[in-house]
Amino acid sequence: MKKITLSLAMVGAFFFAHAQEVDKPSDEELAKRNWFHANFATDSIYGTASTAAYEYAESKGLKPSPVIVAVIDSGVEITHEDLKNVLWTNKDEIPGNGIDDDKNGYIDDIHGWNFIGGADGSHVNEDQLEVTRLVKKGMDMFETPDEFTNETNKKKYPKKYEEYKMMKIEVEEALAKAKATVANYEMQIEGMLNMFQAFSDEYGADKEITVNDLKAFNSSNEQVMALKNSFMMAAGTEKAGEVFGQTPAQMLADLQEQLKDDKALKYYKGQMNHHYNVDFDSRHIVGDNYEDKTEKYYGNADVDGPDSFHGSHVAGIIGAEYGNGLGIDGVARNVQIMAVRSVPDGDERDKDIANSIRYAVDNGAKILNMSFGKAYSPEKELVWDAIKYATDKGVLMVHAAGNDNKDIDVESNFPTNYRDGKEWSNSWLTVGASSRYNDKIKASFSNFGEKQVDIFGPGVEIYSTVPKNTYDWAQGTSMAAPAVAGVAALVWSYYPRLTASELRTILIESGNAHPALEGMSINAKVVDALKALKMAETYAKK
Repeated sequence: MKKITLSLAMVGAFFFAHAQEVDKPSDEELAKRNWFHANFATDSIYGTASTAAYEYAESKGLKPSPVIVAVIDSGVEITHEDLKNVLWTNKDEIPGNGIDDDKNGYIDDIHGWNFIGGADGSHVNEDQLEVTRLVKKGMDMFETPDEFTNETNKKKYPKKYEEYKMMKIEVEEALAKAKATVANYEMQIEGMLNMFQAFSDEYGADKEITVNDLKAFNSSNEQVMALKNSFMMAAGTEKAGEVFGQTPAQMLADLQEQLKDDKALKYYKGQMNHHYNVDFDSRHIVGDNYEDKTEKYYGNADVDGPDSFHGSHVAGIIGAEYGNGLGIDGVARNVQIMAVRSVPDGDERDKDIANSIRYAVDNGAKILNMSFGKAYSPEKELVWDAIKYATDKGVLMVHAAGNDNKDIDVESNFPTNYRDGKEWSNSWLTVGASSRYNDKIKASFSNFGEKQVDIFGPGVEIYSTVPKNTYDWAQGTSMAAPAVAGVAALVWSYYPRLTASELRTILIESGNAHPALEGMSINAKVVDALKALKMAETYAKK
């Protein structure tokens, strides 16, 4: 291990990468933030062509009507400056009176519902992965203190036992990897902090860093000199202000603060402490009888939850308020966002997803965005029944394909629209992620499938709304799905008589083809709102 190289790499990742937000972003920065609106026909970038679609609709004198889009996710920050005016509001419910005014079974569901919260207002934030929950169940069958029971169950359920052994290996290997990664990461962090501390001790903790003083500074400590050279590289660049004019003590304090919220370390600690921990259980917070799959009246009305980054980002892509001069504009301008919280930091549970789908449908959602997925689904029939319910009600479902660069025709990503090898719903879209780089059109992480992926949408380097009235970058098929859901809402707002099945067909057939997507989806296309709107026009004339 080259400690100096690793430490300097981490310095770059943790320190210099934290640039301050500028008041007036450059034209180049604005173009990057808004690339998912680009029109391939004029910009040669595979964006959604949403702006062009609205210009076309206006030129035709088309009048839109609002479309309710449910964001089934980790939660949505309903007070966000760019989202608060585009939320669905249950007008039959009186806020905060503790009464189920509309008698739909959900008290004070003003902007949606939280299926992973307790009646006392508490929340599930972390949860296990589904494979871990299945291993725990297997342990209760095959590794009890009673050896006779173990052997009896092994003989009685040989297939389950074989599956259990494979899943147990998967969990144990993943847990060991997470523990090793955390240990290595913490060692690197300690080394980096020690390096900063050593520099501070030698240079002078409270001495302002200047170019001349830094040039004159020397040390016999190899790491201290490496850090000095790293700082010198910032001279004359936009990063200069993050070094020069600061003191080592200030820089060390800033670094320590940044490390507290490091996403990578939190991710691997989450795997270690929650995702692959067979003893972790947060379901008691909800207070439902999880084994009762017919139960649907549980949870609370707090749709924000403890960490709504993912869901807020998704909501902004779909419909962040247009033309308010803040942050971003969403793909769709005539939407109402319904927040349905059912996705924790971990794997969502089938019961919660089924209930989320039914809740959204029953309360008027026409489009469901589902930016989640998992490798195992023990109660998949429950979800399939909910999907059929939504299909029968004329609702379009938009699901993220997943981020493992896998062929989901071969390796399942649940929920899936295929049951026993056949398509289950004709109003379901599975979305892969595309990029703004034409020579790398498929996102490197995106799942694919010639049969099961319907369309691609922008999902790389996407700028959108996040908690605390701010904005940030994210990427994944989780971002591609809402881009497509936004296009669907755009088209449906002008042509509400289209069926969900017709809208699905229009979105798939009207996209922009790219040869590199051949074999990656049904027709190797990226969604295009302008083309979809024009095709919808022909449907409306039939």
